[in-house]
Formats: sequence, C-alpha cells, structure tokens
Amino acid sequence: MTSMLQAARVGALIRARRHALRMTLQTLGQEAGISVGYLSQVERDQASPSISTLASVARALKVGVDYFIAAPSTQDALTRGGERMRFSVNDPRISYERLHAEFPGNVMSSFLITIAPGYRSEIANHEGEELVVVLDGHLMLRIEDDEMQIGPGDSIHFRGNRSHSWANDSDSPARLLWAGTLTMFRSSQEGSAFQTVRPDGTEMPAPKADEQE
Repeated sequence: MTSMLQAARVGALIRARRHALRMTLQTLGQEAGISVGYLSQVERDQASPSISTLASVARALKVGVDYFIAAPSTQDALTRGGERMRFSVNDPRISYERLHAEFPGNVMSSFLITIAPGYRSEIANHEGEELVVVLDGHLMLRIEDDEMQIGPGDSIHFRGNRSHSWANDSDSPARLLWAGTLTMFRSSQEGSAFQTVRPDGTEMPAPKADEQE
C-alpha cells in the first residue's frame, strides 16, 4: 500500500487560534521563542516551519500539533513501511512519517523524514534532545558555528537548545530517522483543525476556527 502525502497549510489556523486567545504576534513569538518576523511569514504561509517549531507554537497556543495537521493515529504501536501516512507542513519538499506511539509516561517522538533537493530549514532551538541517523542521501547540518555534511550511516545526537538548521544541497532526496524528546503530538480538547479519516473510513469532523483577520 503506497503512503499518501497529506499537506497542511497552517498559517491561517495559527492566526485564527491566536485571535481566539486574543494573543498578539509579539506575545506568541515570545512564548514560542520565535521571532515576530518569522512568525508573521508562517501565518501568511510564506515560510515553512519545521515540526519542532510548530510544536513550540502549538504549546504557546495551548493545543497539540495535531490541531494544525491531519495527524496519524496515536493508538497503534506498530507501523509498517508503505502503509504509514506521510504529511508535510506548508512545504511538500519535506515530508514526515510518524513512528512513535503515545502512552502514559512516554517522552520520545520519532519520524522518518524525507527532504527534497533544495530544501533549507529555518534556524531552530527548543527543549529536549535530538538524534538523527541518515538513511539515504546527504545533508548539510549546522549546529551553532559548526557546519558538517552527513551521509548514509552517519548519526548525530545533540541538545535541541543549541541553534541548528539543515539543508539538502545535493541533487537527490535525503531520508533520515529522527528521534527526540521534544513532545510533538498531544491530544487536546481542541482536537484537530482538519478533518481526518478513521480507520473504518468514517470522517471525523473538524472544529470551527475563528477566521477573523
């Protein structure tokens, strides 16, 4: 079974949630640890936040990341290659397949990430740790002042509060296994702002979002 890429455009949803909380861009930026200029670009869908950046925004807005994207089910511990849902956030050049499950006390998140040629991430820093193993292709990884090229079989483990970014400057997609202690998805009373499909094929309704400008 071939996995399908589901793309989420999150800018309007972030803005609507921020307005619902009567929060300014400046306040959201401060609480999420993101510059107001970059956050403004994200809200206008002119920038593509990484999952870790989106997690910081979600925490500041008191929702889970699953509020902004059609997240795969959190119930199943077993995932099978070719059957996992693939999703992107604003930019289809980087896609994710979730590997981790959620259960009381878990602290780890994990994804298979595919990064297309030409993709460059924003500079991020956040709580927790990250472990990256490159499966295919090559990436340029920058952690603070250190820049390194990593390829198949290479791995790196670092604290997320060190400023970091990555880029695929090659001609081929890069595929990596990412694991970290940064909480990515948490169920919330707000649910998801997207309609998602249950395993039995029935549609789950999306909550209404305040679309005021």
